[in-house]
Amino acid sequence: MAKADFYETLGVGNRADDKELKSAYRKMAMKYHPDKNPGDAAAEAKFKECNEAYETLKDPQKRAAYDRYGHAAFEQGGMGGGSPFGGASAGGFSDIFEDIFGEMMGGGRRQSAGGRARGADLRYNLEISLEEAFTGKTASIRVPTNKTCDTCSGSGAKPGSSPTTCSTCSGSGRVRASQGFFSVERTCPACNGRGEVISDPCPDCSGQGRVNEERTLSVNIPAGIEDGTRIRLSGEGEAGFRGGPTGDLYIFISVRPHEFFQRDGADLYCKVPISMTTASLGGQFDVGTLDGSNTRVKVPEGTQPGRQFRLKGKGMPVMRHSAMGDLYIQIAVETPQNLSKRQRELLQEFEEISAKENSPQSSGFFSRMKDFFDLGE
Repeated sequence: MAKADFYETLGVGNRADDKELKSAYRKMAMKYHPDKNPGDAAAEAKFKECNEAYETLKDPQKRAAYDRYGHAAFEQGGMGGGSPFGGASAGGFSDIFEDIFGEMMGGGRRQSAGGRARGADLRYNLEISLEEAFTGKTASIRVPTNKTCDTCSGSGAKPGSSPTTCSTCSGSGRVRASQGFFSVERTCPACNGRGEVISDPCPDCSGQGRVNEERTLSVNIPAGIEDGTRIRLSGEGEAGFRGGPTGDLYIFISVRPHEFFQRDGADLYCKVPISMTTASLGGQFDVGTLDGSNTRVKVPEGTQPGRQFRLKGKGMPVMRHSAMGDLYIQIAVETPQNLSKRQRELLQEFEEISAKENSPQSSGFFSRMKDFFDLGE
């Protein structure tokens, strides 16, 4: 008898995504589960067909082979025989069912043997100056964390003793219980999923396998590092529970605002106020840069507010490259304040003898506005 099409078995089209496949399988599995249909051979057979269909279609490689060759892709020696894609074993069906219903039934992922869970990752916030970001540095930090207990070498058991296999779950860390028409697997309550119990805990770590400690670490801050960059120190996080692998330490870099420079990537910006006379007559000024040098900026006659001067290669280094950004000097023309009587008289005299050519933008703007709104004289 020919096998039914896997997509038809689950009641989905051949373009169904993973979410649709999972939903369809869940619906079929609940409908035909043997516990819900005791003694019904047809329902049991249908349940097995659904398992086989979902096991194939949920795997991208198996699904691609099935879409191309159909059931023939798995007929070489049967499912799991000579086929390069293998088949579903009883354990595979268990994994599928736990994957689909585990969350609903309060299940979860299995812990590693002995409960040796990976230690937590840690975060450390490190603030540096813009000058330090420019040159790079080696920072020394102190991190409070957990380390593997030296007394018990992380086992959690008192020296001379060792953990024993949990008698409730026989070391598996899981126990089975019936819930309605499902057989549900849960974390063992006696050992909390570790598979082992410690009758004589280590006096220094109280059976945890780790103790609190503050460590001093050196962190290499590369030149050109940007605000918000994250540096990962592998294995420098918390020690794992009872000898489990150590977590990682993440250094989050923040760069303090600078008094004179604003940063945009590798480029720097500096707003420089100059007097009205310097802008009008021209002049020059010196600007300090992060590399410790002074650069002279020449201001041409008639410089307008907002004009930028580019100092090539005077910005920030590009991290892990030899390139350098640029420094942009932004001109702000300062209007004179607190004028003396004589200064006022001179400015008024200048205004009286000024021609339209001295302020072309101002004259042109008001002339266009007058014409646009027909303001007349």
